[in-house]
Amino acid sequence: MSILDTNIAKADGYLARFREGGVMNHIDGLSTPALSGRTLATLSPVDGTTLADVANSGAEDIDRATAAAKAAFPAWSRTPGAERRKILIKVAEAIEARAEEIAFTECMDTGQAIRFMSKAAIRGAANFRYYADQAPYAEDGEVTRTPTQMNTTSRRPIGPVGVITPWNTPFMLSTWKIAPALAAGCTVVHKPAEFSPMTAKLLVEIAEEAGLPPGVLNVVNGLGETAGKRLTEHPDIKAIAFVGESRTGSMIMAQGAPSLKRVHFELGGKNPVIVFDDADLERAVDAATFMIYSLNGERCTSSSRLLVQDSIYEEFTAQVAEVAKRIKVGHPLDPNTIVGPLIHPVHEEKVLSYFDTARDEGATIAAGGTKLGEAGCYVAPTLFTNATNDMAIAQEEIFGPVLTAIPFKDEAEALSLANDVDYGLSAYLWTSDLDRAIRMTDALEAGMMWVNSENIRHLPTPFGGVKSSGIGRDGGDWSFDFYMETVNVSFPRAHHKVPKLGG
Repeated sequence: MSILDTNIAKADGYLARFREGGVMNHIDGLSTPALSGRTLATLSPVDGTTLADVANSGAEDIDRATAAAKAAFPAWSRTPGAERRKILIKVAEAIEARAEEIAFTECMDTGQAIRFMSKAAIRGAANFRYYADQAPYAEDGEVTRTPTQMNTTSRRPIGPVGVITPWNTPFMLSTWKIAPALAAGCTVVHKPAEFSPMTAKLLVEIAEEAGLPPGVLNVVNGLGETAGKRLTEHPDIKAIAFVGESRTGSMIMAQGAPSLKRVHFELGGKNPVIVFDDADLERAVDAATFMIYSLNGERCTSSSRLLVQDSIYEEFTAQVAEVAKRIKVGHPLDPNTIVGPLIHPVHEEKVLSYFDTARDEGATIAAGGTKLGEAGCYVAPTLFTNATNDMAIAQEEIFGPVLTAIPFKDEAEALSLANDVDYGLSAYLWTSDLDRAIRMTDALEAGMMWVNSENIRHLPTPFGGVKSSGIGRDGGDWSFDFYMETVNVSFPRAHHKVPKLGG
């Protein structure tokens, strides 16, 4: 029996419970169907078959979950940070214990390759460990003094919050939002993406088995236009943390406006990797290809625009094309697979449409540009060359293993091209000139930048974008600024003259 066959058999075992019982909501500690009884199907990207029926919830289900979160909030918010820490550490340990189950389930639900998803659960556990350790200090502030006053600042959990997560790496991204919310003392209503709902159910079960009280974390499945809309509009939900498309973020902001709901958005990107002719070209090729062809190119920080100095453009793009052609596309549970099937036929159709767009715009398809096979959502790793920055393939987020290469003459043109998009999430710069690196990073319009490196995440640092790429920052203490309210209390240090009116 091959490793792939063994992995498929293991995955079948993990998925059996969902095939038989469906993917239920989880409200106030209990698995429950949608009140309407409606379901929707989550499909296998491998062959298009139905993996499970999923609760297709409506406003009434969100109302139930919100009521549970609201009822659980007083006790959880008053639980000392040290006690919350103990529970969240146990959650992290339980995630690690079920890491294989999480990874195999996510591979089959999303199409992501096991070589990347095997780390997803570990990353999720790391998120819980990090914020568990911060929980005892989440309320801390500072003390300032004047001759007559002592001012003390502190933070308080904002209340029940809504978390809406995407389909690309759902488990890890869910923990990225949920762990700091719980550490801060908030309760959560989580709506996972309808394309990949399975591991959200695993997470809430793991958390409660580890000691998280019922109602603190609730999961409601459904569509954005029904369940999602009610969550963003609900007056008892004090904040919405959303990861997804920029257009959807705009809709959520409008839906939350009547209740003055706080929002945190991690949205799209059309991120440049800028390569100067003095760079370490071998490492730059490796980093550029890793950041677009790993995770199926379905990540917000992917380096989807390759800006290369014209003196090395032909040589560099030829090397990138060779890498793209050698990448193994296959079953997500095959350890040798790098690119698996895209998440869903709807998304596959979107990605494939850009191949015709590229040809119509006059770009060259130097590698890929095709669908692979009849079954499943397999797309060849693709490189567009001879592109210009005004083309749709250079301006629009494709969200697949598709890279657009554009030449530039000098530093000024590189900067102009890099900033000439609606997005501003991340940027990658390759040069051996330190002065240039400082000048460029000072002027690039991006929330995060890496110099001579691929994306390496450090949890205490801020994560987020500018322009149409988002609002707010995750990571470190920045997360607590979102999930908590800062308050100030002033105490007298000495008697002062109080203004007297009417005397």
